[in-house]
Amino acid sequence: MKTKNVLTVVAAAAFAVFAQGAFAQASAPSRAEVKAETKAAEKAGKLTPAGEGPGAMSSDKGGMSSKTKAEGKAEAKAARKSGGLKPAGEAADSSKAEKIDKTAGKNRAEAKAETKAAVKSRQTTPAGEATQPAAK
Repeated sequence: MKTKNVLTVVAAAAFAVFAQGAFAQASAPSRAEVKAETKAAEKAGKLTPAGEGPGAMSSDKGGMSSKTKAEGKAEAKAARKSGGLKPAGEAADSSKAEKIDKTAGKNRAEAKAETKAAVKSRQTTPAGEATQPAAK
């Protein structure tokens, strides 16, 4: 009796799986219909050329800049001079940026002399003894 019930359940499950596939294929368009749709889209110019991103055929300039390359470079150079650029990279934070700015406005000889005086007066951290940054 139990075997008969198990076989009935297995048969019902198999029927449900195969019936689902049959219904899905019945609602899908035929190969000829898909080819016709593609041909119509190609004639209308709505297909994206191979290797190009979405919206390549549209006349909308979405993400394009209104500045020329030279204008962008000039703006970046001015921001760099005025200190308006943020440090690059994930590790850059304001505390490190402040430490780097200590030597700003000094020439190489002045910066070296200042570092040498700090080493002599033992104000620097010896190699290998720095505190580890806090884990995020």
